[in-house]
Amino acid sequence: MIRKLLILSTLPALAACASTGVVNTPALPTAAASPLSKVQGLELVMGKTAGQLKRLFGNPQADVAEPPARKLQFSSGACILDAYLYPGKSGGEGRVTHIDTRRSDGAEVDRVSCVNALRVR
Repeated sequence: MIRKLLILSTLPALAACASTGVVNTPALPTAAASPLSKVQGLELVMGKTAGQLKRLFGNPQADVAEPPARKLQFSSGACILDAYLYPGKSGGEGRVTHIDTRRSDGAEVDRVSCVNALRVR
């Protein structure tokens, strides 16, 4: 009798652990939703494809797949730029939704200045 009571008393706790079958996936970032899209000077990179970035900066020093994203890294003596590309909601080619910039020692660098420095090389 005590065994049955113990089993019955644990059922609500076990039911709480059961999966509903619904998986909440976070929304992927879009270039249009990025606050960086509104920064004057960054329109050269925000929303661009990998091919467009390569035409602008040349071949990347790193091309890393981080599904569902892709990271392209460009560098010069002035700075390092990491561009993160995500596919659109309906799929398709990835576009830049975010960028990070820094010096080789890790110190912060103005994003627009870095983009311009990389274009000049």
